[in-house]
Order: sequence, then C-alpha cells, then structure tokens
Amino acid sequence: MKRFEGVTPFIVMDIVRDAQKYEDTIHFEVGQPDLQPPHQVWEFAQKAVKEHRTEYTESLGLIALREKIAEFYYKKYGVNISPGRIAITSGTSGAFLVAYSVLLDFKEKILLTDPSYPCYKNFAKVLDIEPVFEPIDSSTNYQLTPGKLKKHKKIKAVHISSPSNPIGNVYDRENFKSLIETAENSGIYFISDEIYHGLVYDKKEHTALEFSDNAIVINGFSKYFCMPGFRLGWIILPEKLVRKAEIVLQNFFISAPTISQYAALGAFDFEHLNKTTQVFKERRDFLLKELSEIFEIDARPEGAFYIWANISKYHNDSFTFAKELLENIHVAVTPGVDFGENRTREYIRFAYTRNIKHLKEGAERIKNYLK
Repeated sequence: MKRFEGVTPFIVMDIVRDAQKYEDTIHFEVGQPDLQPPHQVWEFAQKAVKEHRTEYTESLGLIALREKIAEFYYKKYGVNISPGRIAITSGTSGAFLVAYSVLLDFKEKILLTDPSYPCYKNFAKVLDIEPVFEPIDSSTNYQLTPGKLKKHKKIKAVHISSPSNPIGNVYDRENFKSLIETAENSGIYFISDEIYHGLVYDKKEHTALEFSDNAIVINGFSKYFCMPGFRLGWIILPEKLVRKAEIVLQNFFISAPTISQYAALGAFDFEHLNKTTQVFKERRDFLLKELSEIFEIDARPEGAFYIWANISKYHNDSFTFAKELLENIHVAVTPGVDFGENRTREYIRFAYTRNIKHLKEGAERIKNYLK
C-alpha cells in the first residue's frame, strides 16, 4: 500500500528484543523511566478497580482530569487554559494522530527537524501527509530557527519537541517565541511536543502556550510522571479545533483508558515529581562525564533523559556499531539512524533511565571495549 511507503520500523525495538537474549544486558536503549509515579497514582487506580470503573469516559476525557491539567499549567507556567480546550488521549501517540488529522489534509506538508522522533514522520506517511525535513545540528544547539523555517514554502504545520528526543536540548526562550511568531505570521500551525517538560536540569522550560493561544501543545504522563504503561497523554487545542478533535477521538479511540485516567488524578504530587527530576539530573551528570571521556558530545543534554553521542572516531555506521556493542559486550544503545538521515550514522543515543550503578557498569564496558 502506497501510504505505508517510507514508514520505518523502530530499530530500537528490535534491539530491545535482542537484548533479552543476555541476562547481564546493560540498558541504555529504552526511553522509559524506571522510577515510580506518585503513590496516589496507585491509590486512585486501585479505587477505580474496586469500583469497577470499566465504562467509557466521554471522548475528550474525564473533566476532573482535564481540570487538574489546566491547574497544572497555571501553577507551572502561569497560563490560564480552559479545561474545555484539553483532550485526553491514548498516549502522546494518540495526540499526534489527533493533531495531524485536524490540521492537515492529504498531500499537505508538515515541517520536521532531522534528527527528530521518528513517530512524527511515520504518522504523516500513514495519513498521506508529506513530511519535509530541515537538518539541525550543534550550530543552533539542535534548534529549528525562524530563518530555517522561512526557507520552506507551502508548509501547513511545523512540529518541534523541547526537550527533544534524541538530543535532550531545550529551546531557548527567545528563539522559541520568535519561531512561534514566525509560524503564525506565515499561517503555519505550530505543534509543540512537551512530553519531557519537568525533566529539565539547567534552565527553565517554556510551554508554547506562553506565547500563543493558537499553538497546539502535546504532553502526557509517560516521562515526568513515570507512568509509561498507563498510555495516557493530552493535547491542548485552540477552541475552534476542539470539536474536530473530539470527532477523531470518538472514531479512533472512543476514549482513553478509563482506569488510567482515574489513576492520573493522583499524579500531580510536585514534591515527589521534584525528587524524580533530581534523580535524573544526578544520572545525567554522571553519565555525561563518563561518556565525554570517550565520545564527542556536541550538545549538552539539558532535559529529557538522553545523550546524543558522536561515534565517528570509532565507526562509520551507528546501526552496525549498536549491534556490535550488544553482541560483544551486552550493552544496548539506540542507533542514530532511528531518528533521521542527517548525519545520524555518526551518532548513538544513550538513555539514562537506570540507576547509577547500572550506568557505571555500561560505561566501563564500553571504555574497555573501545580500548
């Protein structure tokens, strides 16, 4: 089928499968937190199970949860968002589907960065939307800029992430603001993936909603809230697009998982969440120091839980290099080619989603192997 041409698999998921062959595998490959969510998440989930809450919710999600999210935006960013503009989705993947479906028609163009999270491109391909790529690198700290955006004609939407996967960079406030303004002045929808907000270590992150009510913001409970298996995200839309989003949700999902929605009511424990951020910062600091001794790190990871490491002095193909590391020393990493074509054969991605003892063992194995 033509619409599946160009849809690429996640190589990292093949690595996850192959890593299970070895009992002593060191895991740098998977972008999911190993920490627990706030304890009230479990309490609310258990309560929902005891009360047999197996019914559908309305397609936009529990109003109580949407109100909690709106409160979160006011407390964290100082922005007032009506709960009526928020839709609960089945993970952020569900939110990407909603955003692309309501914003773009067949054959219209969406601008993505290269490298970037591969789901963006794959959703576009499945929906018969044309992804257009702008190469980014360390010269702009892996940020799309207004100048780079202006190079592209007939773009209907632009989609960025901050902090980003796979780089871990965070958009500077002024560039972020200017980028949003440039998009809006050009009649381009701006989609901001903010799933790693909260996991920021060296600066303050900004939501696109600080600069525009017309921005489409996507976030979820998988990363900062440590709830990946609950498969729960959200999307914030301009009021004029909410009904269209609701129709997409009704048809594709009916609603997000009910028990997960009730569980998420207990997720907004900021004392617990701040401790989670501190743990990941300590891991980032440790692994960055270790890897900087053997690889070039051309972008300081300011958020998320990834390090983008240049391997070109050891190998010219990140996929082959990742396979060698797994087969020879049982260390699992993600090859850069998962994230695009712009010099991605020169990079691998490390996720620091395990404890420091685990990270240390992995770093030592790689150092000894490269000697």
